[in-house]
Amino acid sequence: MIKTEDQIRSFGMSGFLVADEIRLIEQKFKLDLGHIPRATTDSTERYYPQFEQSVRAEAAAMSRHYELFYCLENAIRKLIGDALREAAGPTWWESGKIPPQICGEVKDRKQREIDSGVTSRSDEPIDYTTFGELSIIIATNWDLFSTIFSSKRAVEKVMSSLNLLRGPIAHCCPITDDEVDRLELAVKDWFRLFG
Repeated sequence: MIKTEDQIRSFGMSGFLVADEIRLIEQKFKLDLGHIPRATTDSTERYYPQFEQSVRAEAAAMSRHYELFYCLENAIRKLIGDALREAAGPTWWESGKIPPQICGEVKDRKQREIDSGVTSRSDEPIDYTTFGELSIIIATNWDLFSTIFSSKRAVEKVMSSLNLLRGPIAHCCPITDDEVDRLELAVKDWFRLFG
């Protein structure tokens, strides 16, 4: 049985995908339908025009893939956090549900951030996990996630595909039309996983 929260989350992502399709139409036909106002800052206006037009166009095309992955990765983090919080309470991170190696990596990442003097990205340890670590957390706690997802093997396969597709997006490299198709299919596969 699908939980109401999962249905709401799925509905929200569906809305995001519709908005993304509108953005594609705007780009394809060079229209501004005004469904999402574009924000600019003084520094953007000052420096952005100094980059080559081809790089700016590539960045605009890639931005929709970044936005999709940003939403997806944060939705997965929230899903994991909510499930583990429900099972183990507010101290779920320290409850033994997270593999010790991941806890150690997260602790090191947090310390590097503190040592660098930048603003902390979050108070939540799960926000310091990598996409691959999220998959491990789900697999390690499959007894909790088996009520959410239809198949452990399918979750691992889809998460692995998404992780491969994430690389070029996260590291500011353009992706081909074939990879765009793979990304869209992998995201659809993700939502089909919900039992």
